[in-house]
Amino acid sequence: MISNQILQNTIDGMMNIAHVELCVTDTEGKCVVSTMAEKKNFESEIVEFVKSPADSQEIQNCQFFKIFDEQQLEYILIAAGASENAYLVGKMAAFQLQNLLVAYKERFDKDNFIKNLLLDNLLLVDIYSRAKKLHLQIDMKRVVMIVETSAAKENNIMEMVKDYLGLSGTKEIVTAVDENNVIIVKELSDEQSVRDIPKAAKAIVTHLTKEGLEGVRLAYGTPVNEIKEVSRSYKEAKMALDVGKIFFSDKDVVPYSELGIGRLIYQLPLPLCKMFIREIFAGKNPDEFDEETLTTINKFFENSLNVSETSRQLFIHRNTLVYRLDKLQKSTGLDLRVFEDAITFKIALMVVKYMKYMEAIEF
Repeated sequence: MISNQILQNTIDGMMNIAHVELCVTDTEGKCVVSTMAEKKNFESEIVEFVKSPADSQEIQNCQFFKIFDEQQLEYILIAAGASENAYLVGKMAAFQLQNLLVAYKERFDKDNFIKNLLLDNLLLVDIYSRAKKLHLQIDMKRVVMIVETSAAKENNIMEMVKDYLGLSGTKEIVTAVDENNVIIVKELSDEQSVRDIPKAAKAIVTHLTKEGLEGVRLAYGTPVNEIKEVSRSYKEAKMALDVGKIFFSDKDVVPYSELGIGRLIYQLPLPLCKMFIREIFAGKNPDEFDEETLTTINKFFENSLNVSETSRQLFIHRNTLVYRLDKLQKSTGLDLRVFEDAITFKIALMVVKYMKYMEAIEF
């Protein structure tokens, strides 16, 4: 449904151009919007006009027009004055309002279709038939992006994203399935546009940050080839957003393809995680490691288990690093210089981080 503000702006524009007073009422004769300084009561006349088969009629020196939404009568337009000019302007205004109804209905239908598509609420036959009706290409490559910010809800983030993308004539659909995230369904016309996804994602984050929004994060799924697969890209983007908060908190753009083992850990049940940690650390809490030990572990992993490079970056002697690693091995039974033990330890630390995040959410 068109907002009253849009209706008022439309008839104000027509009146300023053609200098003919206009009024839009509902089918019961109640005024919706008007440019007329003096309000006139046409309720009885409108009720009779609604019952008549005529699409337009002159009543009390005014021109009356019916405006339909498909086959449903939605509004009555009144153009003040019986002159030919009033009839012509009224006819043009009615045509304009009729087109607005169609455009806004199509926009709503497209938004509703995309939401249901993302949430897997449509049968395959419905996806194809509705996409065709809405002029959406079925076999177009697309990717789904999710934008999240820590900004207050009164900021209209969706409109900010739409304004940046310049939706008129571009190939993005912007919508939302909840109040926390803005979803972008981006069409990818060629291989270059596929390669440019990270660049486009970073540009969106940079723009919103410059606009004063805080905590802007963007995650995106993998490109899909058909419209029926869009929901998969959305689910991947949603997982990337969640997993990114746990394991990639320093990144503001998180692709699903770069989640690595984090996406597997994210799907583990908490009881299994707790059992795994008990077995690895023998009931000890990894948080009990001192800051020096944690720094050594992280730097050792960053340098791909290279003892010489790690000791150089920590500004310590090689033997000091070896001593720390030996000490860690005695307390955990894991030697980080052994590839298999290093993998086990790395996974264990990620599992601990995941558990702490989930417990914080539940709390």
